Amino acid sequence: MGSTFDADPAARVRQVFESHVAAGLHHGGQLAVYDGTDLVLDVAAGVVAPDGPETTPDRRHVLFSCTKPYAGACLHHLVERGQLSYDDPVCDHWPTFAEVGTEKAEATVRHVLSHQAGLPSGPLDEDPGRWTDWEAAVTAMEDLDPTFRPGSTAAYHALTYGFLVGELVRRVSGTSVDTYAREHVFEPLGMTDTSIGLPAGDPDDVATLAGFEAGKRCRESGAGLPGTAAEAAALFNRESIRRAVVPAATGVGTARDMARFYACLANGGELDGRRLLDPDTVRTATSVQVEVERDGTLRVPRRYALGFERAGTAWDKYGTVAPRTTFGHGGLGSVVGWGDPESGLAMAYVTNGIRDEVEHAMRANAVADAVRTAFGA
Repeated sequence: MGSTFDADPAARVRQVFESHVAAGLHHGGQLAVYDGTDLVLDVAAGVVAPDGPETTPDRRHVLFSCTKPYAGACLHHLVERGQLSYDDPVCDHWPTFAEVGTEKAEATVRHVLSHQAGLPSGPLDEDPGRWTDWEAAVTAMEDLDPTFRPGSTAAYHALTYGFLVGELVRRVSGTSVDTYAREHVFEPLGMTDTSIGLPAGDPDDVATLAGFEAGKRCRESGAGLPGTAAEAAALFNRESIRRAVVPAATGVGTARDMARFYACLANGGELDGRRLLDPDTVRTATSVQVEVERDGTLRVPRRYALGFERAGTAWDKYGTVAPRTTFGHGGLGSVVGWGDPESGLAMAYVTNGIRDEVEHAMRANAVADAVRTAFGA
């Protein structure tokens, strides 16, 4: 006998969320939703790992590229305090980044935050053994030559984004990006279970990832990053990688914390009396900087803000009817978070199952649509 329909809004969303675990789309997951300034849903289902214990809303997960907005918020915080400007050349703060007069030297802070710096990838991407060495990562960024003129187009900077943003934060503030994020983003907002890289001294209790390979139809789309889900899961299940400070990929945290972050921004930068950013900064940070019909890395349409993506393409993961003002970010076939300033809704959906980007978009959109239907009236 099938389950009965529940008229309670939160229960209807839970039914969709739990159906994904039951269908085997992932072993476990978390879902958190804010309606305005109220946390209206904070649930977990499934298990921490295959054949592992039941998961909870407090269990930390690898956040992959959902780390990027956290790192970007550090730069926005520094801009607010007058320590740099979006249109500053990167070289103004990082002189060894590029030689004066070269094309690379034209890259600005704005270009870095909007994936327009011309440095979408490099040898370091394929050498995870060096991700634990910050100075090696900085040198790798300095050694890169642009693949396109900065500002001329956009190509997703899957890993380089984090090292570029992180080193700018370090050069300007004198503080490492993981420490700066903890002191100026996570602690002020009460995001007690979130960090960039698993902190030293903390147990490695992060949920175990599993890769689910796509069917032929999804693979033929050509969208997304190279590599298999199983390879990504194996790499990010390594404790050394989870502890590495990779500000584009190794955030760990919960859906509850991520939804809180987006609720704060959707509310103009303040939540529960705690201000993260001024309203003008939030508007700038979430404003579209560039739109491309074919992103140079992901090969799909993209609308980039400053450290965030914006809704408005068929490849989004923020709901099939998401207003174009919705901003957020996804993380390698497993995670998504967004804020919608029009409705006041904010959502984070975090799983331990990596799926093909097409499949993940279907999964994430189904949950987002359920959230909008239940709470958006």
